[in-house]
Amino acid sequence: MATFFIKRILYMIPVLFVVSTAVFFLSHTIPGDPVDIILGEQALPTDRARLTRELNLDRPVIVQYCYFMDGLIKGNWGKSIFNQQPVIHLIREHYPRTLHLALTAMIVALGIAIPAGVLAALRKGSWVDSGAMFVALFGISMPTFWLGPLLIIVFAIWLSWLPAGGSELPGSVILPALTLGMVLAAMTSRMTRSSMLDVLKSEYVTTARAKGLSERKVILKHALKNALNPVLTIVGLQVGALLAGAIVTEKIFSWPGIGSLLITGIQRRDYPVIQGCVLIIAFTYVVINTLTDCMYKVVDPRVDLK
Repeated sequence: MATFFIKRILYMIPVLFVVSTAVFFLSHTIPGDPVDIILGEQALPTDRARLTRELNLDRPVIVQYCYFMDGLIKGNWGKSIFNQQPVIHLIREHYPRTLHLALTAMIVALGIAIPAGVLAALRKGSWVDSGAMFVALFGISMPTFWLGPLLIIVFAIWLSWLPAGGSELPGSVILPALTLGMVLAAMTSRMTRSSMLDVLKSEYVTTARAKGLSERKVILKHALKNALNPVLTIVGLQVGALLAGAIVTEKIFSWPGIGSLLITGIQRRDYPVIQGCVLIIAFTYVVINTLTDCMYKVVDPRVDLK
């Protein structure tokens, strides 16, 4: 497993290089000039020229790219164009909020999906199975930008049970976590059901029942454990979707995470902030997919990571 980790870490280098290069040039294609946003369109030409020079925006794009890559290699992610705060400090301030939201959403998703998928597999063809899969299909069809405002209307405005946004009040994370978690739960529950149906037909499950083991032990110890590998694949792949969905969800619920920081950076044409946010999201995605591959070995010792 140590060799596998080393290889995956080495694979991160070209991936992050390609991502950093792509995000640099794409961010510079966003219409608008950050100087106009900072000073306004009525600013004097001398003030505009001075600020453009201070921000190094008067240099050719390829020269700016060389400065960017040089700073990236040295661990200097630059400073925000607007408030001159180091980008790495802004990420440290906002990133834990996104991780908190994503982790809570994952707990919500798995807490709903695995029991629902197992129950649907055990009651195949019954109304329980049909109902669970209908809800799952409905959940997959719901975009976060629609589900989020709907939850706000119901639980924050009509019932006044939960805060509508922000992160200061108790329970502020519940609605955004539900928004993200429900969509992931829908897909994961369908995969859990399909995987469980395959495992329940296996010979070792039949043998376990023939030995007189209780149905609870057969399901939890033998069937569910071996059915988790495909589920882990879906969960690992959906982490990227979870982070991408968090960008919209954080904006809807005014959640001060990386998503909100990224949208603010795009609106302001704050290139260093945009680049830093996309890089940390890409890094998180690669790391979690590596951990997902390693979890295969933990769940099923027969898996060969080579």
